[in-house]
Amino acid sequence: MVTVKVEFLGGLDVVFGKQRVHKVRIDEPSVNAKRLISYIAEEMITNKKDINVFLEEGTVRPGILTLINDTDWELEGGEDYVLEDGDVVSFTSTLHGG
Repeated sequence: MVTVKVEFLGGLDVVFGKQRVHKVRIDEPSVNAKRLISYIAEEMITNKKDINVFLEEGTVRPGILTLINDTDWELEGGEDYVLEDGDVVSFTSTLHGG
């Protein structure tokens, strides 16, 4: 089981009930970032037609900066990073209208 803090920033909160910060608990023995993304898509997106705002081809879409404990997730192993209790995972949209 792992409990992490998940943040949706840069306007992404609209897809998640306008709530920027969530406490997420997944009751599995080992949870990697890919499983967290799947959980978010399945359980947290309030309107399923908005899933493409967050995901593309099963992973976080380009233009969304993903940080794990304030470090680019690619430096931490990307989807393979095994989450630990208390980790902070932030998703920030860098795409804005103008």
